[in-house]
Amino acid sequence: MIWERFSDFDARWGQRFRKLERPGIGRNVAILFAHSGDSWFWLMGLLLCWLQGSQDVKNWAIRMILAVLGLAITVMVIKFTLRRPRPEGEFGEIYRRSDPHSFPSGHAARSVLLAVLSVVWGPPWLAMVLVPWAPLVSMARVAMGLHFPSDVLAGGLLGLATGVIAVLLVG
Repeated sequence: MIWERFSDFDARWGQRFRKLERPGIGRNVAILFAHSGDSWFWLMGLLLCWLQGSQDVKNWAIRMILAVLGLAITVMVIKFTLRRPRPEGEFGEIYRRSDPHSFPSGHAARSVLLAVLSVVWGPPWLAMVLVPWAPLVSMARVAMGLHFPSDVLAGGLLGLATGVIAVLLVG
């Protein structure tokens, strides 16, 4: 009963943010932010840093890659254990087919993880970009109807916790 009441509240709250389903500049910006947290994009970028960078950059990239992969495994275990379906909608067919579960948001988790690690492991310019970017990814995922608000909140908290654990383990 409590879960049903919470789910109804979460769905109603999420519906309030779904204002970007009509074409326009706001929708295009939300689509950009919603996709900017894709794991393939970040893993390819970090792999390029590892392949082309100095030894310091290679060390940084491998720590980031391992943190992102560890987080991805954690998110998938939770998603396939809880199996909360995504909100109804038409946007994001690739996500709906390949990953039909919404809790927690992997994009929110990954964006917060990257922001946390960029603050601690640098470089400073990257932290200045990723810290404000992370919540925008989360808001875009809800605005585009791919997640409920609690999905991105839980994902963000998971990303924060994973970032703290990575820093404590690696330094």
